[in-house]
Amino acid sequence: MYRLLTAVTARAAPRGGWARGCGPRKAHGHAGQSLLGQGWVGGLGLGLGLGLAIGVKLAGGLRGAAPAHPPAAPEPEASPQAEPPPPEQSPALWSPQTAAQLPSKRFARAIESSRDLLHRIKDEVGAPGIVVGVSVDGKEVWSEGLGYADVENRVPCKPETVMRIASISKSLTMVALAKLWEAGKLDLDIPVQHYVPEFPEKEYEGEKVSVTTRLLISHLSGIRHYEKDMKKVKEEKAYKALKMIKETVESDQEKELSEKGGKYNEKNDFAKAKAEQDNEARGRNSKPGKKKNDFEQGELYLKEKFENSIESLRLFKNDPLFFKPGSQFLYSTFGYTLLAAIVERASGYKYLDYMQKIFHDLDMLTTVQEENEPVIYNRARFYVYNKKRRLVNTPYVDNSYKWAGGGFLSTVGDLLKFGNAMLYGYQVGLFKNADESLLPGYLKPETMVMIWTPVPNTEMSWDKEGKYAMAWGVVEKKQTYGSCRKQRHYASHTGGAVGASSVLLILPEELDEDATNNKVPPRGVIVSIICNMQSVGLNSTALKIALEFDKDRSD
Repeated sequence: MYRLLTAVTARAAPRGGWARGCGPRKAHGHAGQSLLGQGWVGGLGLGLGLGLAIGVKLAGGLRGAAPAHPPAAPEPEASPQAEPPPPEQSPALWSPQTAAQLPSKRFARAIESSRDLLHRIKDEVGAPGIVVGVSVDGKEVWSEGLGYADVENRVPCKPETVMRIASISKSLTMVALAKLWEAGKLDLDIPVQHYVPEFPEKEYEGEKVSVTTRLLISHLSGIRHYEKDMKKVKEEKAYKALKMIKETVESDQEKELSEKGGKYNEKNDFAKAKAEQDNEARGRNSKPGKKKNDFEQGELYLKEKFENSIESLRLFKNDPLFFKPGSQFLYSTFGYTLLAAIVERASGYKYLDYMQKIFHDLDMLTTVQEENEPVIYNRARFYVYNKKRRLVNTPYVDNSYKWAGGGFLSTVGDLLKFGNAMLYGYQVGLFKNADESLLPGYLKPETMVMIWTPVPNTEMSWDKEGKYAMAWGVVEKKQTYGSCRKQRHYASHTGGAVGASSVLLILPEELDEDATNNKVPPRGVIVSIICNMQSVGLNSTALKIALEFDKDRSD
């Protein structure tokens, strides 16, 4: 094309070239000739160019062999603000309710099922936002946010969203206590006054009693929770105990009838129905006075800033014990405030400094104590429904009085890292003979076994099948009947704070000697869920999700 235009224009140009007609001395004499020559040449060139372009296009269309080329980008002078269009994005990756990693095909079914379950739970309770993370055999396979971390500004939840983890903080504090115990700096079974003399010696019904670190960890110390009315607490405990005895007796009776072949007559049915009516009537009369739930307790909404754990002891240190230490279970966040003071004295560091060292070791880089002043990226807002069932922001609270028992912020990713570190330490002893090159766990296997061993006289409020251990609730493996429900062994802890709910659940793989061949710990499924709405029970949801992933994992 270029050569053709050159030849044509060269013939059309006057002798002496365009320079003669354009020079200043010949401007008037050759003005008409020069303009005519340039116009004729330009028209001819434009015509030839358009003709050739149309011809090429028609030829390409007739051949059908090659697609038409996209138009060339315009020159910058012609369109200074023109930019190439951005590449089209997949709607799934940019959904306002999702910030998920690309799911593994292996767990696609489990992810779809679990996502549907979370949507149902979120809609059922009216939670603004919820975030989930799942790890299988030490690798994060799914994390996703649903709904909003900030409703007012329409900020969607995502895996990096930071929320209150509430009482999962107790499990974090247990790691500090365990490290000190392993190092020989902490005795779990001597009176706490050895480390914290500021906490006064206690009596119960006129008898001197000892509160130890071990009892504090498992909520057996007798130290109160948020409810200050001892009478209401004791009445509720007595009522629960009677109810449990009744259920046990009824279960034994049904088992006895089953063993006898179920031979009973209408007379027995009538007697049983009458007995049940009498028991219900007695139960109504013996029910305790209504006890406030935690979210109706004033201390949960403290706004006072405490400089250290020792200072925060003044909230409860002079209160009487509700029970004789070791005799009954009474869940107590204040007990963990005392444990924070013990960590400070045994370690020689401030509690928060010591915990930050642990978080650094565990690679939990987004886990921090909750404070109002610092700028914390991706921090969610927290919500509750008022009496008119309208969504409102929760009031400002200062959690400095209970860092150890419920004052940390974290992400699902950090909680998965924490869970994997605990599971690795629990299992690495089983793999020792199979692979000598394995690194030691953050906590020793015998320490983890101690931590995850259920303690007598304790309760696990979020799963009646389990018991409280050492800062974890533990459900043991159990199967009563053949081809019937099989209860899996797992450890978990839930959390409930002002405007937040949480759970961390660890479902270990059932290992034997043969199962350790060609494998490395951790082996199992870990689920973490955090939510910016209070009073949302998440343990059963986490367990269902864990079992879904365990099924895909096994398949």
